[in-house]
Amino acid sequence: MSGEYPPEVVADLHDMVAHALGRWELASSTTVSLLNLSENATFALSSPGDGRDLVLRVHRVGYSSAEEIRSEIAWINALRREGVVETAMPIAGRDGEHVQMLSSPSGGAARYAVAFERLPGKEPEAGIDSIRWFDRLGELTARMHLHAKQWVLSAGFCRKTWDVNAMVGPDGYWGPWRAALGLDASGVKTLERALQSIVRRIERYGAGADRFGLVHADLRLANLLVDGEHLRIIDFDDCGFSWFLYDFATAVSFIEHEPIVPELLQAWIGGYRRTAPLSADDRAEMPTFVILRRILLCAWLASHSEVPFARQFGPAYTQGTVTLAERFMQGRFLT
Repeated sequence: MSGEYPPEVVADLHDMVAHALGRWELASSTTVSLLNLSENATFALSSPGDGRDLVLRVHRVGYSSAEEIRSEIAWINALRREGVVETAMPIAGRDGEHVQMLSSPSGGAARYAVAFERLPGKEPEAGIDSIRWFDRLGELTARMHLHAKQWVLSAGFCRKTWDVNAMVGPDGYWGPWRAALGLDASGVKTLERALQSIVRRIERYGAGADRFGLVHADLRLANLLVDGEHLRIIDFDDCGFSWFLYDFATAVSFIEHEPIVPELLQAWIGGYRRTAPLSADDRAEMPTFVILRRILLCAWLASHSEVPFARQFGPAYTQGTVTLAERFMQGRFLT
């Protein structure tokens, strides 16, 4: 198995974390458990002595700079401080720094790591019950967007820009979409035509300050926690500058083809409009951003094929993307 996370690297990451527990004043008896492999490796840290439970994100090599991570934490802290959304508190190390550099006991690459409090709750399921949570998510997304529009960025604030070129251009962050698993020549032509339509529509829609700004950029179900009546938003690792509508597209990541998505869209719109306006132009372009995101995810799955989550989808997701792109060009997707 190749890629960022072959088994020997995952084992090394576990050792890196175990050797660094003292950075957060955790005892050596703390349990270290792998929670997830995706863009980064995420570990649960459970200290039996004092009952502390943290989540530690160990970063993929070369993806985010220390300043980008500090900027992410700055926005998280601002959202928490101003009561915009419920999200996990970043936990500084004993040296006062949130961003820690962990060294590898085996001589592998050093990696940035950030600790967060572990919040209660579970991922909402993509079923009927998720409709009410998408209503709430729409409201919370609007609150984040309003905050982003008025928040004064600090000097040196640095996050990625998720424009069309960064997503599906020749130097896209997640690699070429043409490398999508199982994509054949016919599918390439279909997605090329779809992207031509997407680019025309987005250029007409524009990127003014009322439509483009700081967004979460990864509101998929795995980054939501339901706890009683609370809906909490976690994992701001991809937050950056993009179209505000892109946040809805990310919310239906990997389920874009499900029959319930039109209902989720309507629920999200209803929740959003309770807090901020959505114009007819906004509504008309929501399918555009969903298809753009889906093509981007095909690139992600190809470039992260060693991750179990990516292997779960495989060529079937690519084939479904081609089908949805055809429906989009026929005006039959989410309309």
